[in-house]
Amino acid sequence: MRINFELLDLRAFLAVLESGSFHKAAEQLNLSQPALSRRIKQLETTLGAPLLERTTRRVSATTVGRELQPLLVRLLDELEASVLSMSATGKLQHGQVTIACVPTAAFYFLPLVIRQFHALHPNIRIRILDLSASEGLKSVAHGESEFGISMLGSADPELTFTPLMDDPFVLACHRAHPLAARTAVEWSDLANELLIGVSRHSGNRTILDNALANSGVRLNWFYEVNHLSTSLGLVETGVGISVLPRLATPQDDHPKIVTRPITGPVVSRTIGIVERRNGRLSPAASRFRALLSESWTQQSHSG
Repeated sequence: MRINFELLDLRAFLAVLESGSFHKAAEQLNLSQPALSRRIKQLETTLGAPLLERTTRRVSATTVGRELQPLLVRLLDELEASVLSMSATGKLQHGQVTIACVPTAAFYFLPLVIRQFHALHPNIRIRILDLSASEGLKSVAHGESEFGISMLGSADPELTFTPLMDDPFVLACHRAHPLAARTAVEWSDLANELLIGVSRHSGNRTILDNALANSGVRLNWFYEVNHLSTSLGLVETGVGISVLPRLATPQDDHPKIVTRPITGPVVSRTIGIVERRNGRLSPAASRFRALLSESWTQQSHSG
């Protein structure tokens, strides 16, 4: 099939979705409404499927339109970034990098990298899809994100997983808790504590349960939450203690929370970058990925 549409057709489709109105989209693009409608129709004809559902009150995307929207946003951003990177305005380059990231890596570590990247490239936007490991893999595979930061590899032959570092699980407790006075603890020290744990459906919980199954240690998961950020909030109030990946804990001195390594055995998860096997990153995404790898290497050496 020959692809026969113009960039303005794509921008017309996105403008209608963003504004929710053919009238507003036509004004934004300086087109008449009939011309805008013709461009949408041409795009639908080329793709062989309707993209918009029109009612008297609103305009919304069809199933195909919803799947297409994030791909077109990234496509146009990559094109803009590529063109600007080849021009004389390199320092003024605009663009957007979309990445999928497990929330536990997005809490504390990723913001440090984003701050460094923004200082180097202040006009490039960062879009973070904080998704579970499995959802993040799907996002990369479907092209919604350029690459992902995950704790899982993938059986999908179209994806690659590049390990970056081992991220050990650590104890997080209130500074007033007796275990805060220790320099390190063992799993057996936690046996009688009220532990705040994540749901059994969490990948982090699965890693912990599997690793401790043969150690003879039985933990009292007294409180259960869906997100590790919630467990940190409970730790701050002194309700209980929690076991989290080190990347999900405060990196600097926290006024209320301290972290301690856990031994006997050391349990870690592997964090890495997930990419489409034959995909090509935009110039902005390539730069962000390089800085991410460099920063993560420094983090692992300092840890």
